[in-house]
Amino acid sequence: MAKKIQAIRGMNDLLPDASPRWQYLEEKVRTLLDRYGYSEIRMPVLEQTALFKRSIGEVTDIVEKEMYTFEDRNGDSLTLRPEGTAGCVRAAEEHGLLFNQQQRLWYQGPMFRHERPQKGRYRQFHQIGVETFGLTGPDIDAELILLSARLWKELGILDHLTLELNTLGSSEARAQYRTALTTFLEQHRQDLDEDSQRRLTTNPLRILDSKDARTQEILEAAPRFEEHLDEESRQHFAGLCQLLDAAGIQYTLNPRLVRGLDYYGKTVFEWTTRALGSQGTVCAGGRYDGLVDQLGGRATPAVGFAMGIERLVLLLETLEAFPAELDQRLDAYLTAFGEEAQGYALLLAERLRSEQPELRIQTHCGGGNFKKQIKKADQSGARLALLLGEDEMSRGVASIKFLREDKEQIEVPVSELALTIKEHLQSH
Repeated sequence: MAKKIQAIRGMNDLLPDASPRWQYLEEKVRTLLDRYGYSEIRMPVLEQTALFKRSIGEVTDIVEKEMYTFEDRNGDSLTLRPEGTAGCVRAAEEHGLLFNQQQRLWYQGPMFRHERPQKGRYRQFHQIGVETFGLTGPDIDAELILLSARLWKELGILDHLTLELNTLGSSEARAQYRTALTTFLEQHRQDLDEDSQRRLTTNPLRILDSKDARTQEILEAAPRFEEHLDEESRQHFAGLCQLLDAAGIQYTLNPRLVRGLDYYGKTVFEWTTRALGSQGTVCAGGRYDGLVDQLGGRATPAVGFAMGIERLVLLLETLEAFPAELDQRLDAYLTAFGEEAQGYALLLAERLRSEQPELRIQTHCGGGNFKKQIKKADQSGARLALLLGEDEMSRGVASIKFLREDKEQIEVPVSELALTIKEHLQSH
C-alpha cells in the first residue's frame, strides 16, 4: 500500500464543519467594509522577493528566517507573500491608483511564514487587510479604529478586547531614538535574552516588544521615545486621541508598542485580548507614509490594519460568540422511497428552490429504506424531513416530519409545500 500523503506541517485543512464559522466572519467584515465605502482588491500570493526585502526590511525576522522563497524556472527569486500591505501597494501603484488620488481598499487571503506552528499561529494563515491611501490627517487613522471597534461590537466581543496605541514618529525621530536606545542597551547586552541580543544590531526597536521578564526590567530604565518625538507626530497623535475620546473609544497608551515591519511610522495600534493566552493580538496596524516612495512610487500617505482570521475564529469560539444557527445548515431534507419517487424528488427540490430561493434543501440520493433515509435526514441537521413515496406522488402530496420539535407529522399538497415550509421556518 502506498504511503499516505499528509498536509504540510502548519498548513491546515478547513473542514466542512468549520467553514460556516469562517463564512460568517468573512461576511460580517465584507458587509461592514462595504458600508464604510471600501473596495475589494485581490493580489497574487506570489510576488518578487525584492518587494518584501525593500518593504519589510532585510534585517527583520520575516525576511531573514520566515519567508518561503525560491527560484522559479526562469531563475527569478519569488516569495509566497508573508503579509498583504506590500503587495497591495505594488498593485495600486502599478495600476495607477495612487498619485493624486484617495483610495480605501481591502483584501483577504492566505499569507505564509515559516514559523513554529502553535494554536492560533500557522505557516499558512489567513488575513483580512484594510489599506487607505492619499489621506494625511488623524481622521482616517480614527476611522480605521472606529471601523474595527464597530466590527467587534457587531460580533459581540468588544468587551473582551483592549485597544493599545502608540506613535513611532517620523523616520528622523526613530533614527535618533534608535541610537539612544542602542547605546543604553549595549551596556546591558549580556543580560538581554538571546533574541534581543541579536536584534540589538539589526532591529533594536523590536526589543521594546520583548516578552522576556529580565529584558523588560532593563527597559524600565531605558530612554523614552517621547523624548525624541517630533512635533508633527506629536500633534497628529494628539488629534487621533481627541477623535477617539469624542467617539467614546477606550484605549491604553503603550509606549513600547512597535510593529514588526520596518515601514511603520507615526500611529501604530493593536487590539488585544486575554482570552487566548499568549496569542493575544487579533488586529494590528498603523501608518506607513513612506512605503509607496520606498517601493518606487511618489510619496503617498497611507494607513491600514490587518486581522488574522484563524485567531478571530478561535476568539469567537472561546467566547461562544458564534450564533447557534450556524450549526443549522439545512432547512429540509427530501427523502424519496422508490425509483420513480427518486427522480420525482429531484424535480420537486428544484421547484421548491425556485419558489423559495432562500430555502436550504438537500435531496437524498443513493436509495435505501425508510429507516436509513430518516437517519440521514437527522444527521444532516435539517429541521424538517420531507417524505415522498409513490403513494404521495399519486395523490400530489408530501409529508413533513419535524425533526427538532415534538409535533405530529403533517401532509401537505405539493403546490403548497414551499409556502408551508417557509411559514414554519419563519415561526420558529
